[in-house]
Amino acid sequence: MSEQAQMHVQQNGHDPRGMTMHGQSRDFLTIIIAEQRFGIPILQVQDVLSQQRVTRVPLAPPEVAGSLNLRGRIVTAIDVRRRLGMEPRNRDSTREMSVVVEYDNELYSLIIDKVGDVLTLQDDNFENTPGALDPAWRDISSGVYRLDGELLIILDVPKFLNTVHV
Repeated sequence: MSEQAQMHVQQNGHDPRGMTMHGQSRDFLTIIIAEQRFGIPILQVQDVLSQQRVTRVPLAPPEVAGSLNLRGRIVTAIDVRRRLGMEPRNRDSTREMSVVVEYDNELYSLIIDKVGDVLTLQDDNFENTPGALDPAWRDISSGVYRLDGELLIILDVPKFLNTVHV
């Protein structure tokens, strides 16, 4: 970090990328997709749903599983596994779940394998997305946290939804 950037951090508590430093923390809802743990900033989560009835939409892109009705609102359901190019889930062994997020005044249901815990993580431990990460994952990530023996990939919801052709 340059001397000017260090001075900015000391005076304002933020680094030049806008990340809050020195003991600040953020909360994430963790989700699991094919045994990989991802984090979604908790402020972007609108709801967590168990398996829902999804109505297929003709001619929709493959990653769009369809739509569902959530308390009178039509919500686009996106199969995160399919979007990330992963193997389809085994329908016998996994009951899928959904995390509902809002983006651009629309609701989207991200179909995932499991919901984990809510974690409070210190910004000091945040790292930029590693270059060695799978390109499909790197394009939708805002960074990572190293947890005990695993990597928590932070899902950048706007980036992710912008890659889905809805």
